[in-house]
Amino acid sequence: MNKIPFITKEQVEEIVKTYPTPFHIYDEKAIRANIRALKAAFAWNKGFHEYFAVKATPNPFILKIFQEEGCGTDCSSLTELMMSEACGFKGSDIMFSSNVTPACEYKKARELGAYINLDDITHIDFLEQAAGIPDTVFCRYNPGGVFKMGTDIMDNPGDAKYGMTKEQLVEAITRLKAKGVQKFGIHSFLASNTVTNEYYPELAGILFRLAVEVKERTNADISFINLSGGVGIPYEPGKEPNDIAVIGEGVRKKFEEILVPAGLGDVRVFTELGRFMCGPYGGLVTKAIHEKHIYKEYIGVDACAVNLMRPAMYGAYHHITVLGKENEPCNHKYDITGSLCENNDKFAIDRMLPEIQPGDYLFIHDTGAHGFAMGYNYNGKLKSAELLLKEDGSIQMIRRAETPEDYFATFDFCEIFKNH
Repeated sequence: MNKIPFITKEQVEEIVKTYPTPFHIYDEKAIRANIRALKAAFAWNKGFHEYFAVKATPNPFILKIFQEEGCGTDCSSLTELMMSEACGFKGSDIMFSSNVTPACEYKKARELGAYINLDDITHIDFLEQAAGIPDTVFCRYNPGGVFKMGTDIMDNPGDAKYGMTKEQLVEAITRLKAKGVQKFGIHSFLASNTVTNEYYPELAGILFRLAVEVKERTNADISFINLSGGVGIPYEPGKEPNDIAVIGEGVRKKFEEILVPAGLGDVRVFTELGRFMCGPYGGLVTKAIHEKHIYKEYIGVDACAVNLMRPAMYGAYHHITVLGKENEPCNHKYDITGSLCENNDKFAIDRMLPEIQPGDYLFIHDTGAHGFAMGYNYNGKLKSAELLLKEDGSIQMIRRAETPEDYFATFDFCEIFKNH
C-alpha cells in the first residue's frame, strides 16, 4: 500500500515558478476536517477544549486556522506565548505547559491570563516569587515506572524529566489551595506517538482515578483533566491510523465509569494534540539534483536535515513519493541524502523507489508536525519557505524562505557584514 500525496507533480511544477524547492506545504482543508472530527469525538464533554501544541507547527497562519475552528494553543516557551498573543489568543485559550521554566516566561503567561501547568512541586515558590499564584493551576503527574498496555511497553515515565510523583502532586495541590488557588487541573503525558485507539482511554482512566483520589485527600476543586498529547500517526504506509471517534468514545466510557459516580461529572476534558492534528497534512517537497554511484546508489536532493531532522535524529521513517512516478515499480534501491557534512543527513536508507533522475520532485510525507519546527542552521543552511494549500486550491506563502541576511542578522551589532 502506498501513501498518496495531496499535491501532484503538475501542481508542484506550477508552484516552483514562484516558490523554489525545498518547501513545506500544508493542506488546509484536511487540517480543518481533522479539527472538526476531534471536536465531534469529544462533544459529549460540554467543556472540552483542544489546545494545539504550538511546538509542532509554530506558524501563525496555522494557529489562525485552529483559532477559527475554536481551539486554543499549548505553549512551552516565551516565543510561543508571544506568537499566540500576536494571533489574538489570550486567557484560558492558552495553556502554558513548560519545564525548567525561566521567571520571564511565567511572567508572560500570567500577563496573558494563560492557564499555567506546573511541572514540579518546587515551581510553586518559584512561580509565586516570579509572577504570583493565579486562581487556577494545573499540576503535571508522572506515575513513574514503565507504562504498559497489555504486554506491550509503551514508554518509560520513570526515565522522563516531566511531572510530579503522586505524593508530590497531592502536596502541591494542598499547598496551592492554602495559597488561594480555587480550581485545579491534572495533566499527564505517558507515551509519544501512539498508534492505538486504546492509549487515550487508558491514560484517561489513570487520570480520572487520580482525580478522585486527590479530591478525597485534599477536598480541592478538580475542574479539569488534561490528557495532553501522545495520539500519533502511522508514518509507514499500510498501517491503520487512529480513529478519533473510537478514542473519544473510549474516554467517555472511562468518564462515566469513574468520574460521574464520584461526583466529578462536570470535569472539563482538555487535549494538547500536535502531531495528530497536523502531521499527515504537511509534506516536504524537494528536488533531486545529483546522483552518485559508488558502493551504494545515492540520490542527492536540495533539502537536508535542516528542513526535516527526524530521520537524522531518530532514524525516523518518512514515506517518499516520486511525483509523477506513483504508478511505476519501486525497483531501485537508494539512499536519499541532503548536503550536510554529516553522514546521518539521509531521508531514507536502502529505500526501494522508482528510478529517479535529477530534476524529479520528491514528496516526503507526514512533515506537518515536528518537521519545519525542528529545523536549525548547521553548515549555514537556510530554512525553507512554508506554503498553505488553501481550500480553494490556491497556494499561499505562510513563511518566506530564510536569506543569508537572516542568517547574519545576529551580527548586526558589528561592521563585518555591513557591505556584503
